[in-house]
Amino acid sequence: MRLGAPRRPEPGPSTHRFLRDVVRHSAGRCTALCLIGVATAAAELVMPSVLGHAVDALLTDRQAPWAGRWTVLAAALTGTLIAAQAGEALLTGTTAARTAAWTRGRLLRHILAVGPSAQNRFSPGDLSSRVVGNAAHTGAAPAAVAGLLAAGVTPLGALLVLTLLDPWLGAAFILGIPLLVLLLRAFVRDTSDSVSRYQRIQGEMAGRLLETLRGARTVAAAGTTRRERSRILRPLPELGRHGHRTWRVLGRSTARAAAILPLLQLLVLAVGGLLLTAHRLTVGELLAASRYAALATGIGMLVSRVNDVVHSRAAADRIAEVLAEPATAHGTRRLPAGAGTLEFRGVAAVRGGRTVLRAVDVSVPAGSSLAVVGRSGTGKSVFAAIAGRLADPDEGVVLLDGVPLPELCRDELRRAVGYAFARPALFGGTVGSAIAVGPTTVPRQTVVSAARQACADDFVRLLPDGYETACRATALSGGEVQRLGLARAFAHSGRLLVLDDATSSLDTVTEHRIGAALWHGLDGRTRVVVAHRASTAARADLVAWLDGGQVRAVAPHAALWCLPEYRAVFEPPCIEDDRPTPAPLLDQGGGGPGG
Repeated sequence: MRLGAPRRPEPGPSTHRFLRDVVRHSAGRCTALCLIGVATAAAELVMPSVLGHAVDALLTDRQAPWAGRWTVLAAALTGTLIAAQAGEALLTGTTAARTAAWTRGRLLRHILAVGPSAQNRFSPGDLSSRVVGNAAHTGAAPAAVAGLLAAGVTPLGALLVLTLLDPWLGAAFILGIPLLVLLLRAFVRDTSDSVSRYQRIQGEMAGRLLETLRGARTVAAAGTTRRERSRILRPLPELGRHGHRTWRVLGRSTARAAAILPLLQLLVLAVGGLLLTAHRLTVGELLAASRYAALATGIGMLVSRVNDVVHSRAAADRIAEVLAEPATAHGTRRLPAGAGTLEFRGVAAVRGGRTVLRAVDVSVPAGSSLAVVGRSGTGKSVFAAIAGRLADPDEGVVLLDGVPLPELCRDELRRAVGYAFARPALFGGTVGSAIAVGPTTVPRQTVVSAARQACADDFVRLLPDGYETACRATALSGGEVQRLGLARAFAHSGRLLVLDDATSSLDTVTEHRIGAALWHGLDGRTRVVVAHRASTAARADLVAWLDGGQVRAVAPHAALWCLPEYRAVFEPPCIEDDRPTPAPLLDQGGGGPGG
Protein backbone atom coordinates (compact mmCIF):
# COMPACT_ATOMS: atom_id res chain seq x y z
CA MET A 1 0.00 0.00 0.00
CA ARG A 2 1.35 3.44 -0.87
CA LEU A 3 1.40 5.65 2.19
CA GLY A 4 -0.76 8.71 1.91
CA ALA A 5 -2.90 7.11 -0.79
CA PRO A 6 -6.49 8.22 -1.28
CA ARG A 7 -9.15 6.74 0.90
CA ARG A 8 -9.90 3.15 0.07
CA PRO A 9 -13.39 2.20 -1.08
CA GLU A 10 -15.79 0.41 1.21
CA PRO A 11 -15.37 -3.37 1.54
CA GLY A 12 -16.71 -5.14 -1.51
CA PRO A 13 -19.17 -8.01 -1.88
CA SER A 14 -16.43 -10.58 -1.20
CA THR A 15 -15.89 -9.08 2.27
CA HIS A 16 -19.58 -9.18 3.09
CA ARG A 17 -19.88 -12.76 1.83
CA PHE A 18 -16.89 -13.79 3.91
CA LEU A 19 -18.32 -12.08 7.01
CA ARG A 20 -21.59 -13.93 6.45
CA ASP A 21 -19.63 -17.19 6.29
CA VAL A 22 -17.85 -16.30 9.52
CA VAL A 23 -21.09 -15.53 11.35
CA ARG A 24 -22.77 -18.60 9.84
CA HIS A 25 -19.94 -20.82 11.08
CA SER A 26 -20.64 -19.64 14.65
CA ALA A 27 -24.40 -19.40 14.18
CA GLY A 28 -25.22 -21.52 17.25
CA ARG A 29 -22.95 -19.59 19.59
CA CYS A 30 -23.96 -16.30 17.98
CA THR A 31 -27.62 -17.15 18.59
CA ALA A 32 -26.85 -18.05 22.20
CA LEU A 33 -25.03 -14.73 22.64
CA CYS A 34 -28.02 -12.89 21.18
CA LEU A 35 -30.40 -14.70 23.53
CA ILE A 36 -28.21 -13.99 26.55
CA GLY A 37 -27.89 -10.37 25.44
CA VAL A 38 -31.65 -10.04 25.01
CA ALA A 39 -32.24 -11.69 28.40
CA THR A 40 -29.77 -9.27 29.99
CA ALA A 41 -31.47 -6.33 28.27
CA ALA A 42 -34.88 -7.56 29.47
CA ALA A 43 -33.61 -7.80 33.05
CA GLU A 44 -32.16 -4.30 32.79
CA LEU A 45 -35.46 -2.99 31.45
CA VAL A 46 -37.51 -4.65 34.19
CA MET A 47 -35.22 -3.50 37.01
CA PRO A 48 -36.17 0.25 37.02
CA SER A 49 -39.87 -0.62 37.11
CA VAL A 50 -39.33 -3.01 40.02
CA LEU A 51 -37.33 -0.40 41.93
CA GLY A 52 -40.03 2.19 41.22
CA HIS A 53 -42.74 -0.11 42.58
CA ALA A 54 -40.62 -0.80 45.67
CA VAL A 55 -40.26 2.93 46.33
CA ASP A 56 -43.99 3.56 45.83
CA ALA A 57 -44.80 0.65 48.14
CA LEU A 58 -42.58 2.07 50.88
CA LEU A 59 -44.18 5.53 50.51
CA THR A 60 -47.72 4.16 50.59
CA ASP A 61 -49.01 2.61 53.81
CA ARG A 62 -51.54 0.43 52.04
CA GLN A 63 -48.79 -1.13 49.84
CA ALA A 64 -46.09 -1.42 52.52
CA PRO A 65 -46.35 -5.27 52.71
CA TRP A 66 -45.42 -5.38 48.97
CA ALA A 67 -42.16 -3.49 49.51
CA GLY A 68 -40.33 -6.63 50.66
CA ARG A 69 -41.57 -8.62 47.70
CA TRP A 70 -40.44 -5.96 45.23
CA THR A 71 -37.06 -5.80 46.98
CA VAL A 72 -36.64 -9.57 46.74
CA LEU A 73 -37.54 -9.43 43.05
CA ALA A 74 -34.94 -6.67 42.54
CA ALA A 75 -32.31 -8.84 44.25
CA ALA A 76 -33.24 -11.80 42.02
CA LEU A 77 -32.92 -9.63 38.92
CA THR A 78 -29.52 -8.45 40.10
CA GLY A 79 -28.36 -12.05 40.49
CA THR A 80 -29.71 -12.87 37.05
CA LEU A 81 -27.81 -9.94 35.52
CA ILE A 82 -24.55 -11.03 37.16
CA ALA A 83 -24.94 -14.63 35.96
CA ALA A 84 -25.94 -13.56 32.44
CA GLN A 85 -23.02 -11.17 32.12
CA ALA A 86 -20.57 -13.83 33.34
CA GLY A 87 -21.98 -16.35 30.85
CA GLU A 88 -21.84 -13.77 28.08
CA ALA A 89 -18.18 -13.00 28.80
CA LEU A 90 -17.26 -16.70 28.76
CA LEU A 91 -19.20 -17.44 25.58
CA THR A 92 -17.80 -14.34 23.87
CA GLY A 93 -14.22 -15.47 24.55
CA THR A 94 -14.71 -19.05 23.39
CA THR A 95 -16.65 -17.96 20.30
CA ALA A 96 -13.91 -15.52 19.29
CA ALA A 97 -11.21 -18.16 19.81
CA ARG A 98 -13.03 -20.86 17.84
CA THR A 99 -13.96 -18.50 15.02
CA ALA A 100 -10.40 -17.17 14.77
CA ALA A 101 -9.10 -20.75 14.54
CA TRP A 102 -11.61 -21.55 11.79
CA THR A 103 -10.69 -18.34 9.94
CA ARG A 104 -6.97 -19.12 10.14
CA GLY A 105 -7.58 -22.65 8.89
CA ARG A 106 -9.61 -21.46 5.94
CA LEU A 107 -7.08 -18.75 5.06
CA LEU A 108 -4.11 -21.12 5.31
CA ARG A 109 -5.83 -23.74 3.18
CA HIS A 110 -6.56 -21.14 0.52
CA ILE A 111 -2.99 -19.76 0.56
CA LEU A 112 -1.67 -23.28 0.06
CA ALA A 113 -4.27 -23.92 -2.65
CA VAL A 114 -3.18 -20.77 -4.50
CA GLY A 115 0.41 -22.01 -4.29
CA PRO A 116 3.64 -20.08 -4.88
CA SER A 117 1.80 -17.48 -6.99
CA ALA A 118 0.26 -16.08 -3.78
CA GLN A 119 3.56 -14.33 -3.14
CA ASN A 120 3.31 -12.48 -6.44
CA ARG A 121 0.85 -10.09 -4.80
CA PHE A 122 1.32 -10.57 -1.04
CA SER A 123 4.66 -10.69 0.75
CA PRO A 124 5.20 -13.53 3.27
CA GLY A 125 5.24 -11.02 6.13
CA ASP A 126 1.97 -9.47 4.99
CA LEU A 127 0.36 -12.91 4.72
CA SER A 128 1.61 -13.73 8.23
CA SER A 129 0.04 -10.58 9.65
CA ARG A 130 -3.27 -11.48 8.02
CA VAL A 131 -3.18 -15.05 9.29
CA VAL A 132 -2.27 -14.01 12.84
CA GLY A 133 -3.62 -10.54 13.63
CA ASN A 134 -6.43 -10.04 11.12
CA ALA A 135 -7.82 -13.53 11.72
CA ALA A 136 -8.03 -12.75 15.45
CA HIS A 137 -9.99 -9.54 14.79
CA THR A 138 -12.23 -11.34 12.32
CA GLY A 139 -12.84 -14.07 14.90
CA ALA A 140 -14.44 -11.44 17.12
CA ALA A 141 -17.05 -10.63 14.45
CA PRO A 142 -19.83 -13.04 15.58
CA ALA A 143 -19.63 -11.84 19.18
CA ALA A 144 -19.44 -8.22 18.02
CA VAL A 145 -22.52 -8.60 15.80
CA ALA A 146 -24.45 -10.39 18.55
CA GLY A 147 -23.37 -7.74 21.06
CA LEU A 148 -24.43 -4.95 18.71
CA LEU A 149 -27.88 -6.49 18.21
CA ALA A 150 -28.33 -6.97 21.95
CA ALA A 151 -26.97 -3.49 22.69
CA GLY A 152 -29.67 -2.00 20.47
CA VAL A 153 -32.44 -3.76 22.43
CA THR A 154 -31.77 -1.83 25.64
CA PRO A 155 -32.10 1.77 24.35
CA LEU A 156 -35.06 0.89 22.10
CA GLY A 157 -36.81 -0.94 24.90
CA ALA A 158 -36.10 1.90 27.34
CA LEU A 159 -37.54 4.41 24.88
CA LEU A 160 -40.65 2.25 24.47
CA VAL A 161 -41.17 2.00 28.25
CA LEU A 162 -40.65 5.77 28.62
CA THR A 163 -43.38 6.32 26.07
CA LEU A 164 -45.68 3.88 27.85
CA LEU A 165 -45.09 5.68 31.16
CA ASP A 166 -46.14 8.91 29.49
CA PRO A 167 -46.00 9.95 25.81
CA TRP A 168 -44.41 13.27 26.80
CA LEU A 169 -41.41 11.44 28.28
CA GLY A 170 -40.87 9.55 25.01
CA ALA A 171 -41.32 12.73 22.97
CA ALA A 172 -38.72 14.55 25.08
CA PHE A 173 -36.14 11.85 24.41
CA ILE A 174 -36.96 11.50 20.70
CA LEU A 175 -35.89 15.13 20.19
CA GLY A 176 -32.25 14.07 20.69
CA ILE A 177 -32.25 10.92 18.52
CA PRO A 178 -31.14 12.70 15.29
CA LEU A 179 -28.04 13.95 17.11
CA LEU A 180 -27.24 10.41 18.29
CA VAL A 181 -27.67 8.99 14.78
CA LEU A 182 -25.32 11.61 13.30
CA LEU A 183 -22.82 10.88 16.03
CA LEU A 184 -22.79 7.14 15.28
CA ARG A 185 -22.62 7.69 11.52
CA ALA A 186 -19.60 9.99 11.79
CA PHE A 187 -17.91 7.55 14.16
CA VAL A 188 -18.35 4.58 11.82
CA ARG A 189 -17.16 6.53 8.75
CA ASP A 190 -14.01 7.96 10.32
CA THR A 191 -13.09 4.85 12.30
CA SER A 192 -13.46 2.48 9.31
CA ASP A 193 -10.96 4.45 7.25
CA SER A 194 -8.40 4.75 10.07
CA VAL A 195 -8.61 1.11 11.14
CA SER A 196 -8.27 -0.14 7.56
CA ARG A 197 -5.17 1.99 6.93
CA TYR A 198 -3.70 1.02 10.30
CA GLN A 199 -4.00 -2.71 9.59
CA ARG A 200 -2.53 -2.35 6.10
CA ILE A 201 0.51 -0.48 7.35
CA GLN A 202 0.97 -3.16 10.01
CA GLY A 203 1.08 -5.76 7.22
CA GLU A 204 3.62 -3.71 5.27
CA MET A 205 5.90 -3.43 8.29
CA ALA A 206 5.58 -7.17 8.96
CA GLY A 207 6.62 -7.87 5.37
CA ARG A 208 9.71 -5.66 5.69
CA LEU A 209 10.66 -7.28 9.00
CA LEU A 210 10.43 -10.80 7.57
CA GLU A 211 12.57 -9.81 4.58
CA THR A 212 15.25 -8.48 6.93
CA LEU A 213 15.14 -11.58 9.15
CA ARG A 214 15.61 -13.80 6.10
CA GLY A 215 18.66 -11.79 5.09
CA ALA A 216 20.05 -11.33 8.61
CA ARG A 217 23.51 -12.57 7.63
CA THR A 218 23.68 -10.24 4.66
CA VAL A 219 22.59 -7.30 6.81
CA ALA A 220 25.21 -8.10 9.42
CA ALA A 221 27.96 -8.59 6.84
CA ALA A 222 27.09 -5.37 5.01
CA GLY A 223 26.84 -3.38 8.24
CA THR A 224 23.41 -2.03 7.27
CA THR A 225 21.61 -2.78 10.54
CA ARG A 226 20.65 0.86 11.13
CA ARG A 227 19.51 1.27 7.54
CA GLU A 228 17.32 -1.82 7.75
CA ARG A 229 15.88 -0.71 11.07
CA SER A 230 15.03 2.64 9.52
CA ARG A 231 13.46 0.92 6.49
CA ILE A 232 11.29 -1.33 8.67
CA LEU A 233 10.18 1.53 10.91
CA ARG A 234 9.72 4.10 8.16
CA PRO A 235 5.92 3.61 8.06
CA LEU A 236 5.74 3.96 11.86
CA PRO A 237 4.81 7.68 11.86
CA GLU A 238 1.98 6.95 9.44
CA LEU A 239 0.93 4.00 11.60
CA GLY A 240 0.95 6.22 14.68
CA ARG A 241 -1.00 8.92 12.86
CA HIS A 242 -3.82 6.52 12.01
CA GLY A 243 -3.73 4.98 15.48
CA HIS A 244 -3.98 8.39 17.10
CA ARG A 245 -6.72 9.34 14.68
CA THR A 246 -8.72 6.25 15.69
CA TRP A 247 -8.42 7.19 19.35
CA ARG A 248 -9.23 10.82 18.59
CA VAL A 249 -12.39 9.77 16.74
CA LEU A 250 -13.37 7.54 19.66
CA GLY A 251 -12.57 10.26 22.19
CA ARG A 252 -14.42 12.92 20.18
CA SER A 253 -17.48 10.68 19.89
CA THR A 254 -17.36 9.90 23.61
CA ALA A 255 -17.01 13.59 24.47
CA ARG A 256 -19.94 14.54 22.27
CA ALA A 257 -21.98 11.75 23.78
CA ALA A 258 -20.99 12.96 27.25
CA ALA A 259 -22.36 16.40 26.35
CA ILE A 260 -25.54 15.24 24.62
CA LEU A 261 -26.66 12.40 26.85
CA PRO A 262 -26.87 14.28 30.18
CA LEU A 263 -28.89 16.98 28.41
CA LEU A 264 -31.35 14.34 27.22
CA GLN A 265 -31.60 12.86 30.70
CA LEU A 266 -32.14 16.32 32.21
CA LEU A 267 -34.83 17.01 29.62
CA VAL A 268 -36.61 13.75 30.47
CA LEU A 269 -36.33 14.48 34.22
CA ALA A 270 -37.65 18.02 33.72
CA VAL A 271 -40.67 16.71 31.85
CA GLY A 272 -41.06 14.00 34.47
CA GLY A 273 -40.97 16.60 37.26
CA LEU A 274 -43.76 18.54 35.60
CA LEU A 275 -45.78 15.35 35.25
CA LEU A 276 -45.11 14.55 38.92
CA THR A 277 -46.44 17.94 40.01
CA ALA A 278 -49.48 17.35 37.83
CA HIS A 279 -49.96 13.99 39.62
CA ARG A 280 -49.56 12.10 36.33
CA LEU A 281 -46.48 10.27 37.67
CA THR A 282 -45.64 8.81 41.09
CA VAL A 283 -42.27 9.20 42.78
CA GLY A 284 -41.41 5.61 41.92
CA GLU A 285 -42.35 6.14 38.29
CA LEU A 286 -40.18 9.27 38.16
CA LEU A 287 -37.29 7.20 39.54
CA ALA A 288 -37.95 4.54 36.91
CA ALA A 289 -38.16 7.22 34.20
CA SER A 290 -34.73 8.56 35.19
CA ARG A 291 -33.25 5.04 34.91
CA TYR A 292 -34.97 4.41 31.57
CA ALA A 293 -33.62 7.71 30.26
CA ALA A 294 -30.11 6.55 31.24
CA LEU A 295 -30.66 3.19 29.51
CA ALA A 296 -32.09 4.86 26.41
CA THR A 297 -28.95 6.97 26.14
CA GLY A 298 -26.73 3.89 26.13
CA ILE A 299 -24.75 5.33 23.23
CA GLY A 300 -21.49 4.50 24.96
CA MET A 301 -22.21 0.78 24.72
CA LEU A 302 -23.32 1.17 21.12
CA VAL A 303 -20.11 3.06 20.24
CA SER A 304 -18.04 0.28 21.81
CA ARG A 305 -19.96 -2.42 19.93
CA VAL A 306 -19.77 -0.49 16.66
CA ASN A 307 -16.03 -0.07 17.20
CA ASP A 308 -15.67 -3.86 17.56
CA VAL A 309 -17.67 -4.44 14.37
CA VAL A 310 -15.58 -1.87 12.46
CA HIS A 311 -12.34 -3.57 13.50
CA SER A 312 -13.70 -6.98 12.52
CA ARG A 313 -14.93 -5.73 9.15
CA ALA A 314 -11.59 -4.07 8.34
CA ALA A 315 -9.75 -7.29 9.24
CA ALA A 316 -12.22 -9.37 7.20
CA ASP A 317 -11.60 -7.08 4.24
CA ARG A 318 -7.88 -7.92 4.32
CA ILE A 319 -8.58 -11.64 4.58
CA ALA A 320 -11.16 -11.47 1.80
CA GLU A 321 -8.50 -9.93 -0.47
CA VAL A 322 -6.43 -13.10 -0.13
CA LEU A 323 -9.45 -15.37 -0.50
CA ALA A 324 -10.31 -13.55 -3.72
CA GLU A 325 -7.07 -14.84 -5.29
CA PRO A 326 -8.03 -17.80 -7.49
CA ALA A 327 -6.84 -21.14 -6.20
CA THR A 328 -4.96 -23.45 -8.53
CA ALA A 329 -7.58 -25.60 -10.20
CA HIS A 330 -6.94 -29.30 -10.65
CA GLY A 331 -8.68 -31.83 -12.82
CA THR A 332 -9.75 -35.39 -12.16
CA ARG A 333 -7.69 -37.36 -14.67
CA ARG A 334 -5.10 -39.99 -13.85
CA LEU A 335 -1.92 -40.65 -15.76
CA PRO A 336 -1.94 -43.50 -18.24
CA ALA A 337 0.77 -46.10 -18.35
CA GLY A 338 4.02 -44.40 -19.27
CA ALA A 339 7.48 -43.45 -18.10
CA GLY A 340 7.30 -39.66 -18.05
CA THR A 341 7.30 -38.07 -21.52
CA LEU A 342 7.26 -34.29 -20.97
CA GLU A 343 6.09 -31.85 -23.65
CA PHE A 344 6.00 -28.06 -23.82
CA ARG A 345 3.64 -26.81 -26.56
CA GLY A 346 3.65 -23.11 -27.39
CA VAL A 347 4.42 -22.13 -23.79
CA ALA A 348 4.74 -18.44 -22.93
CA ALA A 349 5.14 -16.83 -19.50
CA VAL A 350 4.99 -13.22 -18.35
CA ARG A 351 6.52 -12.13 -15.05
CA GLY A 352 6.43 -8.58 -13.78
CA GLY A 353 5.16 -7.30 -17.12
CA ARG A 354 8.09 -8.89 -18.97
CA THR A 355 7.81 -11.91 -21.25
CA VAL A 356 10.39 -14.36 -19.92
CA LEU A 357 9.35 -17.33 -22.08
CA ARG A 358 7.78 -17.21 -25.53
CA ALA A 359 6.69 -19.92 -27.97
CA VAL A 360 8.56 -22.71 -26.17
CA ASP A 361 8.21 -26.12 -27.83
CA VAL A 362 10.26 -28.87 -26.15
CA SER A 363 9.76 -32.62 -25.94
CA VAL A 364 11.67 -34.70 -23.38
CA PRO A 365 11.50 -38.45 -24.06
CA ALA A 366 10.48 -40.68 -21.17
CA GLY A 367 13.36 -41.67 -18.92
CA SER A 368 15.79 -39.18 -20.46
CA SER A 369 17.41 -36.11 -18.96
CA LEU A 370 17.18 -32.50 -20.10
CA ALA A 371 19.59 -29.79 -18.97
CA VAL A 372 18.18 -26.25 -19.18
CA VAL A 373 20.96 -23.72 -19.75
CA GLY A 374 21.12 -20.03 -20.50
CA ARG A 375 22.41 -16.79 -19.13
CA SER A 376 20.87 -15.19 -16.07
CA GLY A 377 17.37 -13.87 -16.71
CA THR A 378 16.58 -16.13 -19.65
CA GLY A 379 13.74 -17.92 -17.83
CA LYS A 380 15.37 -21.14 -16.61
CA SER A 381 13.66 -21.15 -13.19
CA VAL A 382 10.31 -20.25 -14.78
CA PHE A 383 10.78 -23.15 -17.19
CA ALA A 384 11.46 -25.47 -14.24
CA ALA A 385 8.43 -24.19 -12.30
CA ILE A 386 6.10 -24.67 -15.26
CA ALA A 387 7.49 -28.17 -15.97
CA GLY A 388 5.97 -29.56 -12.77
CA ARG A 389 3.12 -27.06 -12.45
CA LEU A 390 4.42 -24.96 -9.60
CA ALA A 391 3.29 -22.21 -11.95
CA ASP A 392 1.01 -22.10 -14.98
CA PRO A 393 2.01 -20.66 -18.36
CA ASP A 394 0.20 -17.62 -19.69
CA GLU A 395 -0.06 -19.35 -23.04
CA GLY A 396 0.37 -22.90 -24.22
CA VAL A 397 0.21 -26.18 -22.35
CA VAL A 398 2.55 -28.69 -20.68
CA LEU A 399 1.77 -32.40 -20.98
CA LEU A 400 3.04 -35.40 -19.03
CA ASP A 401 2.55 -38.68 -20.88
CA GLY A 402 0.01 -36.95 -23.10
CA VAL A 403 -2.11 -35.47 -20.28
CA PRO A 404 -2.18 -31.68 -19.78
CA LEU A 405 -0.97 -30.96 -16.26
CA PRO A 406 -4.04 -28.87 -15.29
CA GLU A 407 -6.27 -31.88 -16.01
CA LEU A 408 -4.50 -34.08 -13.47
CA CYS A 409 -5.88 -34.39 -9.95
CA ARG A 410 -3.67 -32.85 -7.29
CA ASP A 411 -2.50 -36.11 -5.68
CA GLU A 412 -1.68 -37.70 -9.02
CA LEU A 413 0.35 -34.66 -10.10
CA ARG A 414 2.37 -34.44 -6.88
CA ARG A 415 3.10 -38.17 -6.83
CA ALA A 416 4.31 -38.00 -10.41
CA VAL A 417 6.55 -34.90 -10.10
CA GLY A 418 9.37 -34.35 -7.63
CA TYR A 419 11.36 -31.15 -7.06
CA ALA A 420 14.69 -30.12 -5.58
CA PHE A 421 15.65 -26.46 -5.12
CA ALA A 422 18.70 -24.30 -4.58
CA ARG A 423 17.47 -23.34 -1.08
CA PRO A 424 15.21 -26.18 0.10
CA ALA A 425 13.11 -25.76 3.24
CA LEU A 426 13.38 -28.52 5.83
CA PHE A 427 9.94 -29.48 7.16
CA GLY A 428 9.01 -32.36 9.39
CA GLY A 429 10.79 -31.61 12.66
CA THR A 430 13.69 -34.06 12.34
CA VAL A 431 16.23 -34.63 9.60
CA GLY A 432 14.74 -38.02 8.77
CA SER A 433 11.17 -36.74 8.59
CA ALA A 434 12.36 -33.78 6.48
CA ILE A 435 13.65 -36.22 3.89
CA ALA A 436 10.43 -38.25 4.08
CA VAL A 437 8.10 -35.26 3.60
CA GLY A 438 5.98 -35.83 0.50
CA PRO A 439 2.67 -37.06 -0.89
CA THR A 440 3.31 -40.68 0.12
CA THR A 441 4.68 -42.43 3.20
CA VAL A 442 8.35 -43.29 2.89
CA PRO A 443 9.86 -46.08 5.03
CA ARG A 444 13.10 -45.42 6.93
CA GLN A 445 15.07 -47.78 4.68
CA THR A 446 14.14 -45.69 1.63
CA VAL A 447 15.06 -42.47 3.49
CA VAL A 448 18.53 -43.81 4.28
CA SER A 449 19.02 -45.09 0.73
CA ALA A 450 18.03 -41.71 -0.73
CA ALA A 451 20.40 -39.94 1.67
CA ARG A 452 23.24 -42.17 0.47
CA GLN A 453 22.43 -41.35 -3.15
CA ALA A 454 22.53 -37.65 -2.28
CA CYS A 455 25.81 -38.04 -0.33
CA ALA A 456 24.02 -36.96 2.85
CA ASP A 457 24.13 -40.16 4.91
CA ASP A 458 27.70 -39.63 6.12
CA PHE A 459 27.15 -36.21 7.72
CA VAL A 460 23.65 -37.10 8.98
CA ARG A 461 25.07 -40.00 11.01
CA LEU A 462 27.52 -37.59 12.64
CA LEU A 463 24.67 -35.45 14.00
CA PRO A 464 23.86 -35.84 17.73
CA ASP A 465 20.82 -38.06 17.12
CA GLY A 466 21.43 -39.05 13.53
CA TYR A 467 18.24 -39.03 11.49
CA GLU A 468 16.25 -38.14 14.64
CA THR A 469 18.13 -34.87 15.13
CA ALA A 470 15.81 -31.87 15.19
CA CYS A 471 16.26 -29.68 12.12
CA ARG A 472 16.49 -26.53 14.26
CA ALA A 473 19.25 -28.12 16.35
CA THR A 474 21.56 -28.56 13.35
CA ALA A 475 24.04 -26.07 11.98
CA LEU A 476 24.06 -27.21 8.36
CA SER A 477 25.97 -25.63 5.53
CA GLY A 478 24.27 -24.59 2.31
CA GLY A 479 25.64 -27.65 0.54
CA GLU A 480 24.41 -30.00 3.28
CA VAL A 481 20.92 -28.50 3.12
CA GLN A 482 20.94 -28.95 -0.66
CA ARG A 483 21.90 -32.59 -0.26
CA LEU A 484 18.98 -33.14 2.12
CA GLY A 485 16.72 -31.52 -0.47
CA LEU A 486 18.08 -33.86 -3.12
CA ALA A 487 17.57 -36.83 -0.81
CA ARG A 488 13.94 -35.84 -0.36
CA ALA A 489 13.50 -35.71 -4.16
CA PHE A 490 15.23 -39.08 -4.59
CA ALA A 491 13.16 -40.72 -1.81
CA HIS A 492 9.84 -40.32 -3.62
CA SER A 493 9.27 -42.34 -6.73
CA GLY A 494 7.65 -40.61 -9.68
CA ARG A 495 7.87 -40.07 -13.41
CA LEU A 496 9.45 -36.64 -13.48
CA LEU A 497 12.17 -35.04 -11.36
CA VAL A 498 12.88 -31.30 -11.67
CA LEU A 499 16.07 -29.83 -10.20
CA ASP A 500 16.08 -26.04 -10.10
CA ASP A 501 19.71 -25.12 -9.45
CA ALA A 502 19.68 -27.82 -6.77
CA THR A 503 23.46 -28.47 -6.90
CA SER A 504 24.69 -24.86 -6.93
CA SER A 505 26.22 -25.07 -3.42
CA LEU A 506 27.99 -28.40 -3.99
CA ASP A 507 31.67 -28.77 -4.69
CA THR A 508 32.66 -30.43 -7.94
CA VAL A 509 33.60 -33.76 -6.34
CA THR A 510 30.29 -34.06 -4.44
CA GLU A 511 28.31 -33.04 -7.51
CA HIS A 512 30.12 -35.71 -9.51
CA ARG A 513 29.28 -38.35 -6.89
CA ILE A 514 25.61 -37.32 -6.78
CA GLY A 515 25.59 -37.34 -10.59
CA ALA A 516 25.93 -41.12 -10.57
CA ALA A 517 22.53 -41.35 -8.90
CA LEU A 518 20.99 -38.42 -10.74
CA TRP A 519 21.90 -39.53 -14.24
CA HIS A 520 21.94 -43.31 -13.90
CA GLY A 521 20.30 -44.50 -10.64
CA LEU A 522 16.74 -43.12 -10.60
CA ASP A 523 14.91 -46.05 -12.22
CA GLY A 524 14.29 -44.37 -15.55
CA ARG A 525 12.69 -41.17 -14.21
CA THR A 526 12.59 -38.23 -16.60
CA ARG A 527 14.84 -35.43 -15.32
CA VAL A 528 14.82 -31.70 -15.98
CA VAL A 529 17.88 -29.98 -14.52
CA VAL A 530 18.61 -26.25 -14.48
CA ALA A 531 22.35 -26.29 -15.17
CA HIS A 532 25.02 -23.64 -14.70
CA ARG A 533 28.06 -25.86 -15.29
CA ALA A 534 29.14 -27.28 -18.58
CA SER A 535 29.93 -30.57 -16.83
CA THR A 536 26.29 -30.88 -15.76
CA ALA A 537 24.99 -30.13 -19.23
CA ALA A 538 27.42 -32.64 -20.71
CA ARG A 539 25.96 -35.51 -18.65
CA ALA A 540 22.39 -34.82 -19.81
CA ASP A 541 20.88 -36.58 -22.81
CA LEU A 542 19.59 -33.28 -24.22
CA VAL A 543 20.18 -29.58 -23.59
CA ALA A 544 17.49 -26.90 -23.95
CA TRP A 545 19.39 -23.70 -24.67
CA LEU A 546 17.36 -20.65 -23.63
CA ASP A 547 18.27 -17.31 -25.12
CA GLY A 548 16.13 -14.20 -24.78
CA GLY A 549 13.13 -16.18 -23.53
CA GLN A 550 13.13 -18.56 -26.50
CA VAL A 551 14.54 -22.04 -26.98
CA ARG A 552 17.38 -21.46 -29.36
CA ALA A 553 18.16 -25.18 -29.70
CA VAL A 554 17.44 -28.58 -28.20
CA ALA A 555 20.31 -30.97 -28.82
CA PRO A 556 23.03 -32.96 -27.05
CA HIS A 557 25.71 -30.88 -25.34
CA ALA A 558 28.41 -32.23 -27.66
CA ALA A 559 26.50 -31.03 -30.72
CA LEU A 560 26.03 -27.54 -29.30
CA TRP A 561 29.59 -27.11 -28.00
CA CYS A 562 30.87 -26.24 -31.42
CA LEU A 563 28.85 -23.00 -31.31
CA PRO A 564 30.79 -20.06 -29.79
CA GLU A 565 27.57 -18.48 -28.50
CA TYR A 566 26.71 -21.67 -26.60
CA ARG A 567 30.19 -21.94 -25.09
CA ALA A 568 29.86 -18.33 -23.99
CA VAL A 569 26.94 -19.29 -21.74
CA PHE A 570 29.39 -21.06 -19.41
CA GLU A 571 32.17 -18.49 -19.59
CA PRO A 572 32.57 -15.85 -16.87
CA PRO A 573 32.09 -12.27 -18.07
CA CYS A 574 35.31 -10.74 -19.30
CA ILE A 575 36.76 -7.64 -17.61
CA GLU A 576 38.22 -5.31 -20.14
CA ASP A 577 41.63 -3.87 -19.24
CA ASP A 578 45.03 -3.46 -20.82
CA ARG A 579 46.00 -7.06 -20.15
CA PRO A 580 45.24 -9.87 -22.62
CA THR A 581 42.08 -11.86 -21.86
CA PRO A 582 42.92 -15.43 -20.82
CA ALA A 583 41.25 -18.39 -22.43
CA PRO A 584 38.04 -19.52 -20.68
CA LEU A 585 38.47 -22.30 -18.16
CA LEU A 586 35.98 -25.14 -18.21
CA ASP A 587 34.77 -27.23 -15.27
CA GLN A 588 36.78 -30.35 -14.75
CA GLY A 589 35.24 -33.53 -15.99
CA GLY A 590 32.74 -32.65 -18.69
CA GLY A 591 33.71 -29.26 -20.04
CA GLY A 592 34.53 -30.42 -23.53
CA PRO A 593 32.31 -31.93 -26.12
CA GLY A 594 33.02 -35.40 -24.93
CA GLY A 595 32.38 -34.52 -21.24
